Formats: sequence, C-alpha cells, structure tokens
Amino acid sequence: MAKIVGMEVLDVRFPTSRELDGSDAMNPDPDYSAAYVVLHTDGGPDGYGLTFTIGRGNDVQAAAIKALEHHVIGKDVPGDAAALAALSAELVGDSQFRWLGPEKGVAHMAIGAVVNAAWDLAARRADRPLWRFLAEMSPEELVSLVDFRYLSDAITEQEALDILRAAEPGRRARTEQVLRDGYRAYSTSPGWLGYSDSKLVRLAEQAVADGFDMIKLKVGGDLEDDIRRMKLARETVGADIRIAVDANQRWDVGAAITWMEALAPYDPYWIEEPTSPDDVLGHAAIAKAVAPIKVATGEHVQNRVVFKQLLQAGALSVLQLDACRVGGINENLAILLLAAKSGVPVCPHAGGVGLCEMVRHLSMFDFVAVSGTDAGRSIEWVDNLHEHFTDPAVVKGGRYLAPAKAGFSARMHDATLRRFLFPDGPEWTESIQ
Repeated sequence: MAKIVGMEVLDVRFPTSRELDGSDAMNPDPDYSAAYVVLHTDGGPDGYGLTFTIGRGNDVQAAAIKALEHHVIGKDVPGDAAALAALSAELVGDSQFRWLGPEKGVAHMAIGAVVNAAWDLAARRADRPLWRFLAEMSPEELVSLVDFRYLSDAITEQEALDILRAAEPGRRARTEQVLRDGYRAYSTSPGWLGYSDSKLVRLAEQAVADGFDMIKLKVGGDLEDDIRRMKLARETVGADIRIAVDANQRWDVGAAITWMEALAPYDPYWIEEPTSPDDVLGHAAIAKAVAPIKVATGEHVQNRVVFKQLLQAGALSVLQLDACRVGGINENLAILLLAAKSGVPVCPHAGGVGLCEMVRHLSMFDFVAVSGTDAGRSIEWVDNLHEHFTDPAVVKGGRYLAPAKAGFSARMHDATLRRFLFPDGPEWTESIQ
C-alpha cells in the first residue's frame, strides 16, 4: 500500500494589488495568495491543495496547515470513501487543534486544505477528474462522507440518501450534458471597486460579447459612486443582462436596506454579503426588506452549521459555497445536500486564486449527482491567474468547460511556485530593489 511520506507547505502570493484586481469595499488592496500544500507519496502521484487568502496572514495559514502533518505522514494513501471519511473525521476531531476553532477560522481552513489535497490525491490515483470521481460514488458512499452532527434537525442521513438516490437515474445523461455543454458562468472581472469607469465599461462590454449573461459589481464604498457605476453598467449591458452586486460585508442591516433601495431602480439581481457573514438574523431581515432582490452569501460562512441556520431562517436565496473556507470536500458535500433539500440554488464563490479551478468540480458534481438541476445556478468567473495552474479553468461562450484531467485542479506549475514564493521568490525580491 502506498504511503504519504511528506507534507510540503508553501506561502505563495501574487501582487494583484498593483492593478487593484480583486479590490472591494472591505479589501481595497488584496494580494491574491495561497497557503499551498503538497502530500508527497512514496510511489506517486502526489496530492495538491490550497487555502486562499489575500496576502498578510498567509504565513499564519501555512503554519496552521503544517501543524496537521502528523495526521497524514506515514498513513496509507486514501483511495475510497471510507478512507477519506476517516481522514476528515480525524482532522476535524483533533481535540487539541479543534480548540482553535472549533470548526471555524484559520484552523478549519487548514483542515480543508489537507482534506482537499487528500481528495486530489485519491482522484489522481483513480485517474478521474474530481467531479467524476465523486459522481461515480454510490449514494451510500456519499452519505458516509458527511458528518451529520449538528445537522439532523435540518437533514437526516435518510433524507440525504433519498436526495442522492433520486438523482441517481439521470447521472449518465447529466454527465454527458456537462461534457458537451459545460456549466453556466458569470463574470466578476468588470466590477472591481478600484477600476475606473472607462475600465468598467470596457470589461462589461467584453463580458457580454464573450457570452456572459450576468456580471457582478462591487459596491459599498460610497453610495453616490455606486449609483453612478450601477447606472453606467446597466446602460452598457442593457436590460437583458443580469447585474449582481457585492458589498463584501460592508454594511449594518439598516444601511444594507437603504443602499439597496437606492440601487433598486437599476434592477440588481442579488446583493451578496450585505452584512456580517455570522449574522443569520440580519441576513433574514435584509432578505425580507429587499425582496424580490435576492440575497446571496457563503464565501465567509465558516461551517455547515451556519449554512444550516441561514437556510432555516430564509436568510438567503443563493448559496455561495467556497472550496477553501470550510473543512474540505466532505463538509461541502453536506452543504450541497442542505441546499438541495431546501431548494436553494448553489452559485459558488470563485473570486480568488485557484477557486475557479476547484469550485467547477463541486458545481458539476452537484448537477450530476446531488441536486440534478442547473436551474438558477452559475459559477463565478474571475479572469486572472489561471495560467499558473496545470489544469486551468477554461470558460468559452460564458460557460465553464468540464475539467478532464485527473484530480481537483489545485496543482500550480513549479515555475510559478519558485517565482511567487513569499518572501524569497524573485517576484517579491526584485520588486523591492
């Protein structure tokens, strides 16, 4: 049996703040970064995972991942649902490390990076892209991956099994559909808050020409500026293209309602992260007040329990899971099942390095084997940094193409790792000379 013989963790950062790529009302100067983990095996292949951050603190995240190496080094390479469930349970259940969360923040994101790397490794050994590796598991295997503790008041194991069994007969046809047609995308690239009006217009026009039927604008800095930018965007793309807006947690509840009333004449499709990601009741109040504008959230929701509460409270109408915020694929499967039972569409967050590459697998798996539908669903697209990955996300005609290479698509090129390693890579040492 192949063994995991080492775990390498790297602090990799990209200077996106130089062009204000990724800028929003709460994060005006992000440097998209990854705490990057490699699980080395004695016989190959290796497994790759990461946690996304936006610069300072990426070293803290990397250190948290490194602190988990005793859970994997010397262990058998996981190859099936039972082994992957056991690894997730061991990591989440570490009684000492768990105290740093529990199941939240830097500690939980570190667990997610290792769990995702293990899934990448298992899918590579099976020679399957992750979405197909998951979608070819039986409903019973999939249910065995989920920790139902804290969830049984919202979804039971039997209900989850019923959802997965109901989707099973159409798996083959939906797999063929994904391979043929891909999966709908929307573009955030025109809307970063630091962009000039002329750049917003140019990129919005390009997005429509490229086949996107929705774009997203960052808001929350200044109301008059947001009204001007929203009006400009609407005039640019016309009435038939949806425009979502994203406040990145900028507002109190009252401010969110007032702000959205001011933007309502320009027909925003959803308001994303209008307030603190932990404020379930605040989201519910905003959702009630701004309807029919949808409320979307999830990129900073820290675990399946908070997602459960948001769904129970009717606090969101679009669920935005993140590949790197919670405890990895196992927990994201639980979140997909909660959303499927609630009938809430999942539109993953992908505004960060590696996220487009990874979340496409989760959406395609959800369509094939969980929800069985792509209605009202799309995956965020941010057109930068894809060239640094060995299996980059590709969007054509406003749709993600299905990944065909084995694994979870998190592996970066070796040359990228050398150049953007922080603080000693040439991208950083040369920039300060």
